[in-house]
Amino acid sequence: MRKFCIFSQMAELFLLCVVVVLFSAVPGGLHAQQKTFDGSWESLGRYSCPDWFRDAKFGIWTCWNPYTVPAVGDWYARNMYIEGSAHYKFHIKNYGHPSKVGYKDIIEMWKGENFDPDNLVDLFKEAGAKYIVAMAAHHDNFDLWNSKHHEWNSVNHGPRQNIIGKWEAAVRKSGLRWGVTSHLERSWNWLAVSHGADKKGEFAGVSYDGVDPKYAGLYFKEYAGHKEDNYHYAMNPPREVIEDYVRRIKDLIDQHKPDLFYFDGGIPFGETGRKLLAYYYNTNIANHGGKLEAVMCIKNYVHGGFHGDGLRGDVAVCDVESGQSDRIKDLPWQTDTSIGDWFWTKGCKYSSPKYVIDQLIDIVSKNGNLLLNVPPRADGTLDDNAVVLLKEIGKWLKVNGEGIYGTRPYSVFGEGPTKVSGGYFTRMATLTAQDFRFTTKGDTVYVFVCGTQTDKVAIKTFAEKIYYRIKSVSMLGAEGELKFEQKDDALHVVLPETKPSQHAICLKITPILIPVPESLKDF
Repeated sequence: MRKFCIFSQMAELFLLCVVVVLFSAVPGGLHAQQKTFDGSWESLGRYSCPDWFRDAKFGIWTCWNPYTVPAVGDWYARNMYIEGSAHYKFHIKNYGHPSKVGYKDIIEMWKGENFDPDNLVDLFKEAGAKYIVAMAAHHDNFDLWNSKHHEWNSVNHGPRQNIIGKWEAAVRKSGLRWGVTSHLERSWNWLAVSHGADKKGEFAGVSYDGVDPKYAGLYFKEYAGHKEDNYHYAMNPPREVIEDYVRRIKDLIDQHKPDLFYFDGGIPFGETGRKLLAYYYNTNIANHGGKLEAVMCIKNYVHGGFHGDGLRGDVAVCDVESGQSDRIKDLPWQTDTSIGDWFWTKGCKYSSPKYVIDQLIDIVSKNGNLLLNVPPRADGTLDDNAVVLLKEIGKWLKVNGEGIYGTRPYSVFGEGPTKVSGGYFTRMATLTAQDFRFTTKGDTVYVFVCGTQTDKVAIKTFAEKIYYRIKSVSMLGAEGELKFEQKDDALHVVLPETKPSQHAICLKITPILIPVPESLKDF
């Protein structure tokens, strides 16, 4: 348990004095510049997650690209070339055979004619997001910025717009933190199917448009002996593929200076990927007057190297795709997930506000952040259901954000009957009024009651013990103090009939008073 006692306060003051004295003897003192990084694991292990990310807690991401033209789901650029798949059948029915009409043509159909990033950023800010992230390139090998090294980009094709440039300008103007994601690490493998052909039927043996050398910039050359046509990171790609990848990622970093970057997997391509990670950190240090403000999110979900190298110590921030944690993690981490499909689809169904808020509360109580994907339609607008969802989240955070933003975990994440499984690609059960999650800020503890259909709660963690005497309990969004009684079995709190929030409420326990033993009163 957190023990706020005279000894800990004196110890903290003593240590602070020692630190100040030590740093005063060092050129630059407490403001000494961050050391730069190289590509070694040892060097990258000096990384420390910046406070802005730890304080932000909630970000919004947009996955938006040509897939939203057919609007039938993720991975369209690959699956349309897999004979017999649902996307292949849809493509033939609506556009024609991929030997004649390929992904290159879907790109040109994507216009983004109503894309208004200023309006979207205003909505995301109203929803409570503290950082905004845009997808810069998916596995489809199509860059969404004015790429210096890749002709197949959104300025030259499709929307004829610098999508990332417009996002960055809007986010910077808003004062929020700015990030990008890259999914190019898989592209060479992932698009190999575009070089295939049907095995049966009318077009048996007829090659898809990926074999046409005119479009090698998008689909890659047909390399002799290329046996990898899966969705993993390429294990042995040609050197020129890796070099092209590095040039493009460096260009993205240099042009758009993201506060947050995301690899869709582990660190790609061995030492090359580690040097690229070091380049990102070093560039960020240079752009921030010697201070490292960069966040790199990577995954440990790597399948024995098929998705790159996973985390080793504190070299980056661990990202848990579409998942949770069953415990408080020692280091800051992030869940990235979506309100529905990763890309906007026709007839899509979204998570409820209650589910998203439950996720946010649970993740923050365990030292994590939630990055929530909200995908636009092909024209660049959100549908009405997405707007309603965002406004409901924002309404809740406006009342309860004090217990979310800038907080740190308590000694335990919470209590209650609902079990949350850890891991990737797991869906969290809905939390109830008997499920509690804890956060702290200074000496204040926030208790989230994850349901509102109750008039009293009993929180076992704060039962009467020698170190815990609670002075007051209040509720965020409500006036006055609440009636409570601290007993041996639990802290019992009477809740008002009318709650200030739907979905979940937040109790503010402030401060926790620690009685000084008689033997120390004259110390």
